[in-house]
Amino acid sequence: MSSSQGSTLSSNVADLVDGSSAHRDVSLLDDVPVYVKELIAGGTAGAFAKTVIAPLERTKILLQTRTEGFQSLGVFQSLKKLLKHEGIPGFYKGNGASVIRIVPYAALHFMTYEQYRVWILNNCPALGSGPLIDLLAGSVAGGTAVLCTYPLDLARTKLAYQVVDTRGGFRRGVKSICARPAYNGVKDVLTSVYKEGGMRALYRGIGPTLTGILPYAGLKFYVYEELKRHVPEEHQSIVMRLSCGAIAGLFGQTITYPLDVVRRQMQVENLQPSSQGNARYRNTLEGLSTIVRNQGWKQLFAGLSINYIKVVLLIHRIL
Repeated sequence: MSSSQGSTLSSNVADLVDGSSAHRDVSLLDDVPVYVKELIAGGTAGAFAKTVIAPLERTKILLQTRTEGFQSLGVFQSLKKLLKHEGIPGFYKGNGASVIRIVPYAALHFMTYEQYRVWILNNCPALGSGPLIDLLAGSVAGGTAVLCTYPLDLARTKLAYQVVDTRGGFRRGVKSICARPAYNGVKDVLTSVYKEGGMRALYRGIGPTLTGILPYAGLKFYVYEELKRHVPEEHQSIVMRLSCGAIAGLFGQTITYPLDVVRRQMQVENLQPSSQGNARYRNTLEGLSTIVRNQGWKQLFAGLSINYIKVVLLIHRIL
């Protein structure tokens, strides 16, 4: 062994003995701002959660958009059909775009919330400084985050909408259930959509999305406070508050769910076969009325049961 190798080995052993290497790692972590640590931790947890429920989320998109072959199926029948056509990977088609979106969405919401809150306090003193300010600032911050990351949501929907018979493809060639060929990934969706219609096409469906932000936040806040008010003081625990929050969120989702259906259908309308007779919606109100007229009012709540399943699983985990 050479003298240089011996000195390197000695220094490494010394580091292990006195823990200086570990101290350096800890000091590096200490230098990272708290909000960055929270974003990384939250992003990791969010990515894991998105991946766990990805099969349910993709099924919901197929039901909302009345994908050919899935119009009359329930949740579990749709999952079985997806497994038959695309195998396990089919459950996660489009999930990559959702995972990529988590950190920038959370970062934008976090950074803009306080800025909007201060602006409202300085320019609208009549509103006071109570929960209403938090509600308004949170809603506007959410809208900002949605605007900046919306193309990824569009890509997620378009990828999830494409159902390709990869199982049968080994025997008779890959066959797409949809009228248009499948995209090859997030980048392919974004570049193809931009070439077809520019920036406006990347934001197709943003109207109903923004329309639903404030009503959802308001309903969730109101129901949460009402539920918490009816819980005796001795039962006011973190678990109880989380459960109230989950129920309040589900109530808000239920009321604003038709807007989500309009958004999804607007996002994939250029991919839908003409045989389905889907018209191009000029705005949110026209989308709602057209869906009721052509597809029935029940279509406005197609896939809503999946939200209930997720909340039941969440509450069960909390308890």
